[in-house]
Amino acid sequence: MDDNHKQPDDEKKVRFRMNILSSSKGNNLWNLIVTVISFLLSVSMTYVSYRILKNAHVVIAFNIVFLIIVVSIIFDTIGTAVTAADEAPFHAMASRKLYGAKQAIALVRNADKVSNFCNDVIGDICGVISGTATTYILITIIKDGSSPETSIAGLAATGLVAAMTVGGKAVGKTIAISNSNYIVYKAAVVIKFITARLNIKVFGLKKSSKRNGDAKKQKKEQK
Repeated sequence: MDDNHKQPDDEKKVRFRMNILSSSKGNNLWNLIVTVISFLLSVSMTYVSYRILKNAHVVIAFNIVFLIIVVSIIFDTIGTAVTAADEAPFHAMASRKLYGAKQAIALVRNADKVSNFCNDVIGDICGVISGTATTYILITIIKDGSSPETSIAGLAATGLVAAMTVGGKAVGKTIAISNSNYIVYKAAVVIKFITARLNIKVFGLKKSSKRNGDAKKQKKEQK
């Protein structure tokens, strides 16, 4: 073999390994909690939506489904924004004691949990419920022996629900990435308002991540 095609002796292949069992106790507890919450929310939201849709007019029923889709898009947008947000501006806001600044820092530092709750728990549950509810409405229309025009309209509405869900989340993600800090702060203000009124604590400020520590170190070196 030609020497030009030989790899250098000191060149090593980069290998990536997954360590699935290396999760901490805190993560295991969160996984258990979020599983239980998902079950309870799914059962309760499905039951409530079924009771509401059972005797509702078709137009009202579809409006309720679209409302569920909007909720799903909003939470999906917040979950994406948290993962893309920068923590530094919120420290400056917290130093000036702006309303909701500490909650914004907490959201960013707990981005994995917040994203999991918003995108997976609320977002996916709303998606499942909206799909199930739309199917229920369509079956009801067919059983009632409605006119072909009504059945076609029902099928079109079903496709519209799917299109709104997928397209809405795509638009939401684009907005979230471009305006991540703004969205996180607005969400933090809402959380601050609710928790202050109910006198509860959602989550505390955990230690800064390695990324934030490295950023601070770089700033000090620049000074």
